Amino acid sequence: MSDLTTNEEGATAIEYGLIAALVCIVIISGLLVLNQAMSSMYSSITDTVDNAMGS
Repeated sequence: MSDLTTNEEGATAIEYGLIAALVCIVIISGLLVLNQAMSSMYSSITDTVDNAMGS
């Protein structure tokens, strides 16, 4: 019974899994925000080039 109370390998693995999941969520959120900013920037560049070309 004492082995069950001192064995913390499972808890450590769960903690590392939660940390990895949190890091993934932060990375995905950052990429989504960056995607929107980049899309807006490229649309602005395309509009500027189109206007300069007279289209």
